[in-house]
Amino acid sequence: MMLHFVVNGKETQLEVADGDLLLDVLRDRLGLRSVKRGCETGDCGACTVLIDGLPVDSCIYPAFRAEGKHILTVEGLGTPGNLHPLQKNFRELLAAQCGFCTPGMLLTAKALLDRCKSPSEEEIRQHIYGNLCRCTGYQKIVEAIRKTSAEQ
Repeated sequence: MMLHFVVNGKETQLEVADGDLLLDVLRDRLGLRSVKRGCETGDCGACTVLIDGLPVDSCIYPAFRAEGKHILTVEGLGTPGNLHPLQKNFRELLAAQCGFCTPGMLLTAKALLDRCKSPSEEEIRQHIYGNLCRCTGYQKIVEAIRKTSAEQ
């Protein structure tokens, strides 16, 4: 089937098979390396992308369901010369260590801040619950999201 969708603001079309997962299409066919292969069961958040503004685990999302959707990956969030405020604050506050979970965390945080301009610490922690991080202990991540919220 021919799939038509928008990825990081760019109209895209490509042939997909019924069993293709969005993770494989984005990472392997479109070269978007921020979309990480983690648990492959939708439990770790490493493969999180935004579809029409909502966080989705792309490792369990059939590619054909992306028809007509707008998808955002970290490659579309900011650029090295023009970081998104979340990226800037993650870097500034050392909220990323190994970086494996960072793309999913950033996109999940963006979805939260797009919906709720001033979330409490508890709301932030609840929202990022599905994104596992083995390095940071989450505190720096929460601080970076709070700082970004305060700057909006």
